[in-house]
Amino acid sequence: MLVLDDLRKRFGDVTALDGLSLRAHPGRILGFLGPNGAGKTTAMRCVFGLVTPDHGRVAWDGHAIDAATKLRFGYMPEERGLYPKMKIAEQVAYFARLSGLHHDEAEAAASRWLEQLGVADRAESKLEELSHGNQQRVQLACALVHNPVVAVLDEPFAGLDPIGVETMADVLRELAVAGTAIVFSSHQLDLVADVCEDVVIIDHGREVLAGEVSELRRSSPTRYLEVEVDGRPWTREVPGLDSADTNGRHRYVLGRNADIAPILELAAAEGEVTRFSFEPPHLTDLFREAVQR
Repeated sequence: MLVLDDLRKRFGDVTALDGLSLRAHPGRILGFLGPNGAGKTTAMRCVFGLVTPDHGRVAWDGHAIDAATKLRFGYMPEERGLYPKMKIAEQVAYFARLSGLHHDEAEAAASRWLEQLGVADRAESKLEELSHGNQQRVQLACALVHNPVVAVLDEPFAGLDPIGVETMADVLRELAVAGTAIVFSSHQLDLVADVCEDVVIIDHGREVLAGEVSELRRSSPTRYLEVEVDGRPWTREVPGLDSADTNGRHRYVLGRNADIAPILELAAAEGEVTRFSFEPPHLTDLFREAVQR
């Protein structure tokens, strides 16, 4: 298990991490979420010794992370960290050798990962000749080519088209099934909800919400009701109910145990009820609530 325990870090007057803790378990995918500047990248860099925390510890299986352990980890930074004029296959194999694979193993692993990520046909191209999305795929190949026990990925889905997103999500699921502990950050919360079992949401360097996505949704005291009458959103004001307009959707905000039968009767009196959805908050709602407290 990857453990970040009570990490604190200041850069001058800026507090980047303020007592952050998290746990990433083998075989599970953890979504690491927060607004811009919340401290996500700083925390990820602490795992690899690129940033030294002022306080706290980072450990794998109960032990401090030394140089040999880091070779078993995979890191994909948000900033492009590859060589623009180096051929793709050579580059991925080079990163494999840096992580301890022998020459033949490295070349075989590079070929396998380029095929899996859909860029095998560009193996002899230079990185700078690829689109942003394909560069992202190559960057992921370099992070995973040695089959790491931990994969820490900073915005891995940025710039990908829907096919690329689906490919990368499938790769992460397969890695988790094989036992890899995966931590990735993303602002695409619908995607995080689809891919991740666990989430940690941070703000100003502190955890504000953490747990299994399904349990966080189920245990929330809030429920959202969306109603359509005759195929159109029903937006009538209902005494005692708050409403919210998000992403073009009109929803009523209720308690988990609210009696919704009277609302259905009101809507039915005005026409055919074509939609009546009473749901727990989505991850986007949980995120918004957590960072605005």
